[in-house]
Amino acid sequence: MEALINAQTFPVHYRKHSFIVTPNDTNRYIYLIMKGVVRGFYKDSGFEITTWICHENEIVGAINNPWKDEPSHGYIQALEDVELIAVPRELITMLYGNFSEADIIGRKMMELYYRVAYDRALICQVRSATGRYRYLLKVFPWMIGRVPLIFIASFLGLRLETLSRTRASEIRKKTIDHGLNL
Repeated sequence: MEALINAQTFPVHYRKHSFIVTPNDTNRYIYLIMKGVVRGFYKDSGFEITTWICHENEIVGAINNPWKDEPSHGYIQALEDVELIAVPRELITMLYGNFSEADIIGRKMMELYYRVAYDRALICQVRSATGRYRYLLKVFPWMIGRVPLIFIASFLGLRLETLSRTRASEIRKKTIDHGLNL
C-alpha cells in the first residue's frame, strides 16, 4: 500500500491567490495540505461565499462529490503560497478495494473531517455576530492573522463592516477587562 501511495501521489505548489480547483475542473484529486491555507467558495449573484477554510494537515477537494468524475461546483483558492500532496481519486478507490487498512484510515479521516464540518455548520447557526466571532476564536483561532478579514467575514456569514465592528468591540472589551484585572 505504501509503495502505491508513494508512486501515485505527488507534490504540487500553488502561489498565493491561485486557483487549485475551478468549476471547469473535474474531481481528479484530493489534496493534503502540507503548508499554507486554502479556502473553498462558490459564487452567487456576483458574490463569493466562503464555505470553508483549511490549513496544514487537512484534506481538501471539490465541495461536491470528490469521488465522481464530474465538474466542481465551486472554487478552491490558495490564500498563502501552498504546498500540497495530490492524491488521485482512482488511487483512493483502489486502496479501499484492496487494503483493509485503507478502510480504517479512511474512516478515521472522515471522523476528523465531519468534526470540522460540524464546527463550520454550527458557527453559521449562532445568531449574533459577536457569538460567531467568539466561536471562531475558540474553534478556529489559527485563522486570525493568517486569513484576510474579508474571507473570515464571508465564512461567518457577515458583512466585512459587521465583522470589523465586532472585532473592535471585542478588543475594547478585552482591553478594559484586562485593565480591571491589573
